[in-house]
Amino acid sequence: MTKFQIITLAIFVVCIIVGVAAFALYKGSGPSTSLPPITIWGTFPASTFDQYVSDINSASTNQLSISYVEKDPSSFANDFVNALATGQGPDAILIPADMILPEENKITPVPYSALPQRTFMDTYVQEAQTYLTADGILAVPFTLDPLVMYWNRDMFNAAGLATYPRYWDEFTGTDLNPGLVQKLTVKDQNANIRQSAIAMGSFSNMTNAREVLGSLLMQLGNPITAPGQGGAPVSALGSDPQHLSIPGLQYFAQFADPASTAYSWNASLPNDKSQFLAGALATYFGFASEIADLRAKNPNLNFDVAALPQLRSGGQKAAYGRMYGFSLVHTSAKQNEAFQIISILTSPQHIAQLSKTMYIPPVQTSLIAQGSSDPYMTIFDQEALISRTWLDAGPAASSQVFSSMIGSIVSGQKQPDQAVRDASDQYNVILQQAQQ
Repeated sequence: MTKFQIITLAIFVVCIIVGVAAFALYKGSGPSTSLPPITIWGTFPASTFDQYVSDINSASTNQLSISYVEKDPSSFANDFVNALATGQGPDAILIPADMILPEENKITPVPYSALPQRTFMDTYVQEAQTYLTADGILAVPFTLDPLVMYWNRDMFNAAGLATYPRYWDEFTGTDLNPGLVQKLTVKDQNANIRQSAIAMGSFSNMTNAREVLGSLLMQLGNPITAPGQGGAPVSALGSDPQHLSIPGLQYFAQFADPASTAYSWNASLPNDKSQFLAGALATYFGFASEIADLRAKNPNLNFDVAALPQLRSGGQKAAYGRMYGFSLVHTSAKQNEAFQIISILTSPQHIAQLSKTMYIPPVQTSLIAQGSSDPYMTIFDQEALISRTWLDAGPAASSQVFSSMIGSIVSGQKQPDQAVRDASDQYNVILQQAQQ
């Protein structure tokens, strides 16, 4: 062999070796992960989350390794603090926005250097601004489930009503123009309610009473909680000089007052969702995600979906939205890695698919702007844009305060102004305890 042939052959052999090595390294990187495994705790359904991660991994060479632990909302706070005390806490948590206040001292806000405030505000629906603080972002939004109105087409048709209510005053009407309560509520000879136009006024058998009342208050311009001295949230229920809560409380309570012309509901009736499924309730205020459950439990129910009713004039458009977000745990040694993984989990292409899978609107405005041909998703998207929430001591805690407040008004034990002042004082105590 000539010297040239020897050199050529040597180069060829080297190229083969390098090629084989490169191929081996490429193949080896497929099933492995470039990010360390992390643990996430949350109240989000584990089956949905695990499938979501699996779908992402199936389309990626860099695999996410996430151990997700679903917790009961009622025990999450205790489990979380106990785990942190023993050094066994997660790297991130995934909980609704109205559960985050008690955990705020255990999480690390995402700094604006990592996610600029302007970028955040341009990316997500307005409700996400609940997460903004002076120090950074409390959570990166993941999903949004807004409150909507389900209405029974057969009941409306039978009453000669061609469409659904868009405004709250359509339920009550006037002396000259009777409302939906008079047209759709049916009572027997003993004045017992057999069919209702609306379920409102009783917390004990109203599935989403807290969220509906909260929507009413926010529509009236009352934020429910607001920053106090030092920025810590305090009750806004009875502190506003314009008494913005009073009309909402009076409206909500009248439907359970037998002396009111709007009487359509009481605590002795079955749960409102059960009544709607049985065809004995004309309207049901539920979450967008409930549509599949309603269909499954009564496939023969002829119902449709509409936006949550609003005020005819004044106030602002609002509907409660249950927003889940990822927060970084303060004690985690993997905060940077956890944020990188959360960024992947909340990227638009993946969130778009999750929205379709869960049949709820996306939390990102760019995805909503793409529009939808689905008649229900169109409504859900519109509701997402006006969705609101508030920093709360926890849904169970505020629900108890709201329930007592409405109950005292319905029973006549207190006048609305006194009821809201007492509830505001009680709520402030609970909010302070939640932040300790």
